[in-house]
Amino acid sequence: MKILNGRELADFIQERQAPEVRALRQAHHVFPKLAIIVTVDNPVIDLYVRLKSKYGADLLVHVDVHRVDQAAVPKLLQDLNQDPTVHGIIIQLPLADPSQTEELVNLVAPAKDVDALGAKAVYDPATPIAIMWLLAGYNIELRGKHILLIGKGKLVGTPLAKMMLASGLDVQIADRTTADLAATALEADIIITATGSPAILYPKMIKKFAVVVDAGVASEDGKTVGDVASEVYDRDDLTITPVKGGVGPLTVCALFENVIRAARASIPGDQLES
Repeated sequence: MKILNGRELADFIQERQAPEVRALRQAHHVFPKLAIIVTVDNPVIDLYVRLKSKYGADLLVHVDVHRVDQAAVPKLLQDLNQDPTVHGIIIQLPLADPSQTEELVNLVAPAKDVDALGAKAVYDPATPIAIMWLLAGYNIELRGKHILLIGKGKLVGTPLAKMMLASGLDVQIADRTTADLAATALEADIIITATGSPAILYPKMIKKFAVVVDAGVASEDGKTVGDVASEVYDRDDLTITPVKGGVGPLTVCALFENVIRAARASIPGDQLES
């Protein structure tokens, strides 16, 4: 078994980002700040927020966490959009009332939409970028391979599918409702799953020597789990993300990459990189 260790790659990225933040602070007196809006009590969300806060502290990027009722989000966003000291804003999903997701994410100023959820976002979404970084970092060849994406969510599946299809890759998209998902998965050379459904992917669904990237996150019996069943890790022929430390650390890196870019773009005369 070959492990796709995102934490090791994240260390290298953080080493590159740290001097960029120092340069912003020392040369331009720009102090990067990320605002995170949370509307629900959820152990998975709390884990994400802690990881982001710690990463920000390590980089000297200030992270403000705003825990508010969902009804207060529009006014809070208005204030944060107008605050020149805030460079990035994310609304941590899911919301208490998910039906308002589209409405609220589109209230985030595009220049501060570092999660890239709004219709006019100018950044790349963090988790799909993290997955691409992970595959590239371990020299996983994508061309000529049949790639299956399980999950059509706004945070991962949909934007990743768009990125991969635009690159001319052979991509098939499925989700937990796909008829005969097991047979579909068995045909894939590379499986990327992000459904948040515990153990949706089990050993008999995965062909020999396949690559498996688990970007799913859910809470089960008080523990944070992914989409891949624990029995999958008994196989020694796979290239796979670990139970912890796969896509997650790189997602945080990619998010802060966008925050750094947003902070840099706030410098008079500077422009957002393409």
